Amino acid sequence: MHFIPYGKQLIDQDDIDIVVDTLQSDFLTTGLKVNEFEKEIYTKTNSKYCVSVANGTAALHLSALALLNKNDKVLTTPNSFLATSNAILYAGAIPIFVDICNDGSINLDLCEEELKKDSSIKAIFAVSFSGKILDQDRLKELKYKYGIKILEDNAHTMGVELTYSDISIFSFHPVKHITTAEGGAIVTNDKSLYEKIKSLRNHGQDDKHNMTMLGFNYRLSDINCALGISQLTKLDSFIQKRQKIAKTYNKAFDNHDIIKPLYPYSNNSYYHLFVVLINFDKLNITKEQLILKLREKNIGVQVHYKPINKQPYYKTLGYGNENTPNMNKYIEQCISLPIYPVLTNNNQQYVIESLLELINI
Repeated sequence: MHFIPYGKQLIDQDDIDIVVDTLQSDFLTTGLKVNEFEKEIYTKTNSKYCVSVANGTAALHLSALALLNKNDKVLTTPNSFLATSNAILYAGAIPIFVDICNDGSINLDLCEEELKKDSSIKAIFAVSFSGKILDQDRLKELKYKYGIKILEDNAHTMGVELTYSDISIFSFHPVKHITTAEGGAIVTNDKSLYEKIKSLRNHGQDDKHNMTMLGFNYRLSDINCALGISQLTKLDSFIQKRQKIAKTYNKAFDNHDIIKPLYPYSNNSYYHLFVVLINFDKLNITKEQLILKLREKNIGVQVHYKPINKQPYYKTLGYGNENTPNMNKYIEQCISLPIYPVLTNNNQQYVIESLLELINI
């Protein structure tokens, strides 16, 4: 059995052809393909503006700089890739970690409790974890009731429409829904945010090449954007394939006490990840041992994510003792199984059978 990763890109001949055509064109960076890709994204997400950037972390960084001021307090989740809260630190602001719901996403009810206690909180940086879309009505309520900024980290939900949030960001890393090899994008309906982010992306320059602020070189090339244009045409089919795989996993694990899906199958999830929770208290094997045994069987499971607030660097900043019982329980039990459009039925069945065999169900 060849190695089965937890995530993998799908590149076909259409993708290759458009990249080759771009390589043979007059522009390799900051050309027509960049504009075309950004238009496709803001159309797909029903937003007014889009800025493509070098990666998802750059998208978060520029968004944080556009939304936040130094020492602003920002509610965020411990259950995400490091970049979500790192971006808050990049802006000189202060992350406040809030516990998660049973579906792995930030608990918006607990966010409201924090907002009631502290009127100086300025924003929420929320993640649609694993691909399950956040409650948009609840975000809207919090935004207008408390006058805060909302950033949606939609790295797990490429293509979701922008509704009430100030900014939404996407990532195009190879394990995501579409890929540009590396890349990211920011969408917004606020023209002033758009202009500031666009300037920050290009060394802080305006359209007349006057440097008005300290910026960065976070541009995305025409080559990357060409690949993204081709990939976007297949996004809906990629999501459908992921949802089909998720249904199969759900059917396999729904009736077991020791192993269960993170949440019941949902049409409201784009299934970037498929997470199962395993009750290791009932097993004679630890989580670390199970992961090693699965990898010995060439199955590349992963853990998403180690709590950010308990990472060594964050502990040096005074974090680590937050009241996050759901996150603490989640990290003891969670494992992400392989899910990507080219995962075959046979390989998925092999994953299921191997996992059940190893936990002796």
